[in-house]
Amino acid sequence: MRVRPHRYGVVGVGARAAVYIDALATTYAERGEIIAWCDPSPTRMSFYDRVLERAGHPAPARYRPDDFPQLLAEQRPDGIVVTSPDHTHHTYVVAALDAGIDVIVEKPLATSVTAARAIAQAADASSAELVVTFNYRYAPRNSELRRILAEGSVGDVTSVHFEWALDTVHGADYFRRWHRDRTLSGGLLVHKSSHHFDLVNWWLDDDPQVVHAAGALQFYGRANAARRGALDRRVPAAGPDADPFALDLAGDDVLRQLYLEAESEDGYVRNQDVFGDGITIEDNAAVLVTYASSAILSYSLNAHAPWEGYRVSINGTAGRAELEVVERGHVASEGDGGGHSAVDPSIHPNRPGRARSDDPRPAGQRLLVQRHWERARELPIPRGEGPHGGGDARLLDDLFGADPQPDPLRRRAEHRDGLRSLAVGLAANRSIATGRPVRVDDGDLALGRH
Repeated sequence: MRVRPHRYGVVGVGARAAVYIDALATTYAERGEIIAWCDPSPTRMSFYDRVLERAGHPAPARYRPDDFPQLLAEQRPDGIVVTSPDHTHHTYVVAALDAGIDVIVEKPLATSVTAARAIAQAADASSAELVVTFNYRYAPRNSELRRILAEGSVGDVTSVHFEWALDTVHGADYFRRWHRDRTLSGGLLVHKSSHHFDLVNWWLDDDPQVVHAAGALQFYGRANAARRGALDRRVPAAGPDADPFALDLAGDDVLRQLYLEAESEDGYVRNQDVFGDGITIEDNAAVLVTYASSAILSYSLNAHAPWEGYRVSINGTAGRAELEVVERGHVASEGDGGGHSAVDPSIHPNRPGRARSDDPRPAGQRLLVQRHWERARELPIPRGEGPHGGGDARLLDDLFGADPQPDPLRRRAEHRDGLRSLAVGLAANRSIATGRPVRVDDGDLALGRH
């Protein structure tokens, strides 16, 4: 987004909003300012008031969600940053675009066909710009894979295998929060996997066409825990009261202020029991996608792994590329060097694991390319610092930096990229429900031109 100077409103001031608020309060303070909050919780808005005030900025104006049209009319912002719960994105995105105001929106773009179509129509009709923040595109390791594929290092891509493992710190957290309710998040194949489907769409520069999926809730939830006899989750080596799935909101200053102290205002309970009732999303899923080029994606997601990271193998007519990323080698109990109960992965997504020098799975990354009849070559990956493999920092610079930078890899994502990613997740959900393959461009699932 290149209009200068920019005055921003921020919608939804939970934990994820921090990355944008901190950036505009410090590094990019000369490029933009926050002039309005929109959130149901005065406590959360007060928390971020203090963040801005410590950086020398005035407290923004406050609006409740129902007053968003009033925010647009009274404050006349240049841009809106949308970090509210997923099922509300379309409400704010459409209203801002209709008013000619630029929008930065967190993934996923929406959670339903109806909402996605409304955004597509508004974006096509508006003079304003809509950016979907697919920050994983900006991680150097993912950008390097895009580069070598674009250069033809493996020839024409024929198939992709993509495995993503969420560990019992990060994965479990989706089953504590509002994400556990499919009506609010679309399930992990929409909320979380939108990142991953976007990466594959972007790596291949191709359109998904047919989706077949399977998935189930197999680990979290009361019924699963009872079947395993695991309702008592204590870790013996860590003491009788140690629960590795507990999250101590009161013991974490940020979580306490953002959520625990705000419960009476909006009724949102941030720390629901991952082995309780009311979970309507899957924790294991597998998806098969056929692309317009005839390339085939096989994708799997597990949300209760003992380690966190991903593996990608891309086969082509001239060879194969492999990317392996270990973000956290293992999750330790209290008896193995300390627990994780007070850490919120949405705030600390790359918190180091308890890795030792003898850990057989140390955190790290490796990118290999092997052409037919040649030895494999390990390619260097530029260093990336911070969350999401260094992707957040590069994304922020692209959004708020002083000068547009060349973007030969086309990392900036517009609404059509968001639609293309969402189409796979929605089709996968429908395939799980029906047991049948689903075309992403047929019937009511067609979201328009991707």
